[in-house]
Amino acid sequence: MILGGGLTLLMIVALGRELFDSGLAGLSRALPANPLFYIVFVLYYLGPPSFDYVIFRRLWQIPLAGMAALHKKRISNEVLVGYSGEAYFYAWARQRTQMVAAPFGAVKDVTILSAIAGNAVTLTMVLLALPFGMGLLSHDQQNWVLGSIGILIATSLPFMIFSKRVFSLPRASLWWIFGVHCARILTGSLLISLAWHFAMPQVSVAVWLLMAAGRLLVWRLPLVPNKELAFAAISGVVIGQGQSLSELMALIAALTLLAHVTLIGGFSIHALITRNKQ
Repeated sequence: MILGGGLTLLMIVALGRELFDSGLAGLSRALPANPLFYIVFVLYYLGPPSFDYVIFRRLWQIPLAGMAALHKKRISNEVLVGYSGEAYFYAWARQRTQMVAAPFGAVKDVTILSAIAGNAVTLTMVLLALPFGMGLLSHDQQNWVLGSIGILIATSLPFMIFSKRVFSLPRASLWWIFGVHCARILTGSLLISLAWHFAMPQVSVAVWLLMAAGRLLVWRLPLVPNKELAFAAISGVVIGQGQSLSELMALIAALTLLAHVTLIGGFSIHALITRNKQ
């Protein structure tokens, strides 16, 4: 938690510098004028917990109130350290034994399948993007991408080889969960690409495809808190598409962080009011 919090603060500093380097005028220049950008961003932000709800609704029949726990799981993973949210959600499920008697197996399977689906979709998108965007990368960056592809394959193979010993849920459920995770990742990539397009329609589709693939690569890196902040901090260096692109990445990261803070504040106030009523 200390490591994750420290790294998050450092990235917030980098994000603030990116957004306010030109003062308030620079920040206002970074705000897209197209209202479709903000509509798509809201859909993009609500996507991951919504797909998780679909999965656990089928597995456990969790009520709509479980969406709050799934939002907290997502925020914990992104702001603290990866998979800390799964620990929180497991504890939340353990407190509701009337809903699910043994939650560990399901949480474990869903988490592993999320990682495998992320690796599979990332690998596919990277392979599709490389012919269009390989020329934008330096020789060292190309080696980094190729090395990352090797890591994605290596980290997925053991779970596939020893699947009978690793997974607890029936095979049909596993394939269904894998499909939902793939749909979540593809939907998120499509929505963020649309948001980029509405903010900067003058940028070519090839660049957006490379950006989406590169963002997925960053998202798969372990032990990196708040992937949006990390991507905003390095996008200008890795992609090299100019100040306006870097400002847009920083803006999306800031909006994501603002949404996290708003939700956590709302959940805390709701919990306090509920406790006082009791």
